[in-house]
Amino acid sequence: MMSRRKVLASLAALLAPLPVRAATGRSVLVIGAGIAGLSAARAALAAGHRVMVVEAQTRIGGRVWTSRLWPDLPADMGASWVHGIEGNPLTALADQAGVARVPTSYGSALTLDASGQSFDPETAMARAEALVEKARAAVDDNETDLSLADAVLASKDWRKANDAERRLIRHFINSTVEQEYGSDWHAASAWYFDDVDEFGGDDVLFPGGFGQIASHLAKGLTLRMGAAITAIGPDAAGVAITLINGEVLTADYAIVTLPIGVLQSGSVRFAESLSTERQAAIDGLGMGLLNKCWLRFDRIAWPADVDWIEWLGPRDGHWAEWVSLAPALGAPVLLGFNAGAQALELEALNDAATVDAAYKALRAMFGTAFPAPIGAQISRWSRDPFALGSYSFNAVGTSAKTRKALRGADWNGRLIFAGEAASHDHPGTVHGALMSGLHAASLMGAA
Repeated sequence: MMSRRKVLASLAALLAPLPVRAATGRSVLVIGAGIAGLSAARAALAAGHRVMVVEAQTRIGGRVWTSRLWPDLPADMGASWVHGIEGNPLTALADQAGVARVPTSYGSALTLDASGQSFDPETAMARAEALVEKARAAVDDNETDLSLADAVLASKDWRKANDAERRLIRHFINSTVEQEYGSDWHAASAWYFDDVDEFGGDDVLFPGGFGQIASHLAKGLTLRMGAAITAIGPDAAGVAITLINGEVLTADYAIVTLPIGVLQSGSVRFAESLSTERQAAIDGLGMGLLNKCWLRFDRIAWPADVDWIEWLGPRDGHWAEWVSLAPALGAPVLLGFNAGAQALELEALNDAATVDAAYKALRAMFGTAFPAPIGAQISRWSRDPFALGSYSFNAVGTSAKTRKALRGADWNGRLIFAGEAASHDHPGTVHGALMSGLHAASLMGAA
C-alpha cells in the first residue's frame, strides 16, 4: 500500500476543489461507486484524467448505505463506524465535509446470561482469549494453515472444558472474530484472521449517516448509475467494459472496485486471464457476512447508559451483540448484529420472522414486559447481487500477502484493482477502501 506520506499527499488532492491539474488526455472508467471507487475517481480527476464512474445500483456508496426510511433517524445498513480517528484519512474527510460524529465505547457494555442476569465477563473472557491464543500458538509450526475452529477444537484446553466453559469460549470467538471480521470460525485462518493494522483513538458514529461521506466524495464526478457490467476486456485503446444492455464503454484505464464476492461469482467475465497471483487471491479470500437488524421503540426500555449489550443466549451466536443508540443519540433504538453462519441462517427469514426472533431474544434478555418494536430495518448483504456479502476476511490459506497480490494492475497496467479486499493493512474497513482507491489512482501511467 502507499506510504503514509503518499497517502497524505493523495488525500490533500482528494480534498482540494476540482479540477486540480491540467488535463492529461487519459481516460479512466471506475467500476463501482463505493468508497474505493469514489476516492479513486476523485483522485484521478484531480490528476487531470477524464473519469466516469460506472455503478450497477441506483445509489452510490456500495456497502456504505444510509437508509432514509426514517426521515428523522438515518440508519446505516452497512458501514457504521470510523474505527480509530487518530491518523485516519476519514477524519480529515469528515472534517472537510462538516460531518458530525459521536464516540461510542466498547468499555460501556452490559453482558447478560441466557436468563437475562447481568454478570462481569472480564475473567471468563480473559480465560477464553488465553485459550484461543494458546490454540493458535500450537499450530504456528504447522506446514499449512487451518481454520480457527480446527485449531481450537483440537486443543487440550477445549477438550477439557465443560459445556459452560465452551459456551463462554464460543461467545468470545463470536464477539471478537466472527462479529469483527464477518467470518465463520470454520472458515477463518487460524494464522492470519486478525492480521490487520488499527488506528488509535475513539470509534465514532455519524448521526447523519455514513452516506454523507460517499455524497461528499461524489461531488463533481461523472456517474453512470444503474449500469451493471457483464464483461471486461482489453481493447486497442486500453480497456473495454460491456454493460448488461450490450453497450460497450472504452477508456485508457479501468479501475475495478467490485467486492470480492462479486469477483468470485463470475457475474463479471474477464475476457483475458488475470495474473495467476491475482486470480488466486480472488479465489482464496473469504467474503464475510455481518447483518444488522435496526429496531425502533416508543421508549428506551433498557439501561440507557451502555453502548453495547452482549447476550449469551441459548443458541450460539444468535442475537449475541447489540448496540444501543440511547447514549450517543438519545434515540430509542437497538441495533442487533448477526455474523457468519448465524447471519446466513437468519437471512432465510422474512422481515416479520426476523423481527419476531429479535424480539424474543430481547424479552429473554430484559423480561416479558419489554415493549414490542414499532419499526424495523434489516440488512441481508449476501443476497445483494452487487455485494454478495459484507466485507472480506482472511480465509484459511490467505493473509496480507494475498491482498497484496489482489491490488495493483493487469493487462500492461491498464486494468487496476482496488477495494477494501485489496488493502493489506486495513482490510474490511472504509478507510482501507479509501486508501486503496487512492493507491489505484496513483498507478495510472506508471506502466
